[in-house]
Amino acid sequence: MSEERPSRAEAAAHRIALSQAAQRHESVAAQRLIDDFLRTVRERGHPPEPLVARLLSGATVRTDKEGWYLRQNRSLAIGTDGGYYVLTVPGGLTTRIRGVRLQPTPPPLQVGRGGRDGETGDLKEFLALTLERLAAR
Repeated sequence: MSEERPSRAEAAAHRIALSQAAQRHESVAAQRLIDDFLRTVRERGHPPEPLVARLLSGATVRTDKEGWYLRQNRSLAIGTDGGYYVLTVPGGLTTRIRGVRLQPTPPPLQVGRGGRDGETGDLKEFLALTLERLAAR
C-alpha cells in the first residue's frame, strides 16, 4: 500500500505551523534573556528612561513606555515591563501630537536578522553591550 502524499496546501500549512512553533520557542528563550537583563539592570540601579519612537518620516514622538535602549540608534528597546519594542512606527501629525502607545513584539534571539552589518547580532550580546553602556555612565 502506498501512503497518500499531502497536498501542496497541506504541506505549506505544515511548514507554516513548524515555522510558527520555532518562532514561539525562540521568543521564549529570548524572553528568558530579557528577564535576566531586567534583574541585573535593577540590581545595579540603572534607572530606565522615557522611550522615544521615530516615525517613518524621521520625526520623533513620545511613547507611553520607559526602558533601556538596545541599539545606539535607539531603534530597539527593552521596557520596564519586559517587553521588546521596535521604536520605528507609522504615523503622521496626530501621532506627533498625541504620542504613541507601544506594543511589544515577540523578541528574537537574533537581533536585526537580515539587516546591514553592525546592526545584527545575538540578543545576548546586545543586552551585554547595553549593560556596559549603562555602567559607563
